[in-house]
Amino acid sequence: MPLQLIHAQSLADSVAAAMWPRDHTVQTLGMTLLSITPGGAKVCMPVRADMVNGHHICHGGLMFTLADSAFAYACNSYNHNTVASACHIDFLAPANEGDMLEAEALERSRSGRTGVYDVTVRVRGGKIVALFRGKSYRINGEVIAGLQQAASDPQKLNER
Repeated sequence: MPLQLIHAQSLADSVAAAMWPRDHTVQTLGMTLLSITPGGAKVCMPVRADMVNGHHICHGGLMFTLADSAFAYACNSYNHNTVASACHIDFLAPANEGDMLEAEALERSRSGRTGVYDVTVRVRGGKIVALFRGKSYRINGEVIAGLQQAASDPQKLNER
């Protein structure tokens, strides 16, 4: 694997490790970060009894939250603070109590301060239940403050 790709993967891993302990929503909902790549992420969530609605299917807002979480990890994987500027979801099929949902986010475009990410939500090993598109906007700052600057200045990196 080329050195540049190894560095990008290492950065994505470090960003995810920094974000996860601060992300109380994913922890409360029992989500697990399965993988992170530069511009991509895969997150899973079990559908518990307290997550179903009056039709006894997974609440759409929770499927949205799962997709949004995968989107967040994907678009922040470069260590630039990035937030959603718009999101859209299409619900295609219900998910049921006991299902394990997986959301896989993939970067489609990133230029300047904006990006577009598609997230597929499926029941593990099965049907697609939702398609989500998120548009990102890079704001000031870094997920891991000072990391980008240190990486560009080898002397500062040695001081850490």
